[in-house]
Amino acid sequence: MPTDPIEIDLLILLGSLAAGCLGALVGLGGGIVLVPMLTLVFGVEVKIAMGASLVAVIGTSTGAAALRGSSRLSNHRVGIALELAATLGAIAGAAAMTLIHPALLLVCFGGALLLTAALSVGRKGDPDPSTLPLDALAQRLELDGPLDSSSGEPGAAVYHVQNPTGGFVTMLFAGILSGLLGIGSGVLKMLAMDTFMKIPFRVSTTTSNFMVGITAAASVGIYWNHGIIDPKVAGPALLGIVPGALLGSWLVTFVPIGPLRKLFLVVLVAIALQMLVKGVREYETPDKASDSTSVASPAEHDAIERSPSSEAAPR
Repeated sequence: MPTDPIEIDLLILLGSLAAGCLGALVGLGGGIVLVPMLTLVFGVEVKIAMGASLVAVIGTSTGAAALRGSSRLSNHRVGIALELAATLGAIAGAAAMTLIHPALLLVCFGGALLLTAALSVGRKGDPDPSTLPLDALAQRLELDGPLDSSSGEPGAAVYHVQNPTGGFVTMLFAGILSGLLGIGSGVLKMLAMDTFMKIPFRVSTTTSNFMVGITAAASVGIYWNHGIIDPKVAGPALLGIVPGALLGSWLVTFVPIGPLRKLFLVVLVAIALQMLVKGVREYETPDKASDSTSVASPAEHDAIERSPSSEAAPR
């Protein structure tokens, strides 16, 4: 591993570019790849890596929303309704993150990766919208939308949103994971809309694009307040992951996604096991763990550097 700061920044940028591209290709987001890469490859402390991931998630979500947010496929009423739960969960998760041992966060992240892989494997195709009944709560909230992105006329074919309550509860859990682990939790948002609410897959993906950024923005302030956002890590990660995600969105029309997705899920499981092992080992090492349980803010670092005790004693 190089020691020159410029070389390290360049490697983080290139790694983030690859993470964003791969995440966009398989539809799971770059944050789920970025945190393990920073932690396992570059040796970044897990909380700092999660803070950088949150900043990157906001960037990729903003870019995706700018490109696709105006599409009729994006159901903004569903997105805003579910974000009420996701935002509350993200704030609670970020607050809990500041109190949890970093080694336990590694174990939690490994478990989240395994959950992501399991949910991705178990996904089924879209149900026939004509067989779905009308949901009273969804009708009251006017959550239904057109099946065809080009048709917004009265009488056009629409899908009927099911079980908004189940989607709300799932989104609350997704927000907690997002704030706790610094990821977009896109797969759980997809679970809420695709599985529980029976929203067509393409609508779920385009709606989730702008939702993950809102969820991340709700918790990033807590990370910053506790000094967990390190510009030296978050900056190169953001500069790399945004163009990587845009590149992946372009390549998705040319690359055969099926085999790539299966390979990625295998790699995801391997990364999850590494994160679990690393977390257990760090938890069993009291000296190393105690050094990483608290993260000093940038102001505290400056105060330490300027304090008389930090200067060499005169001879």
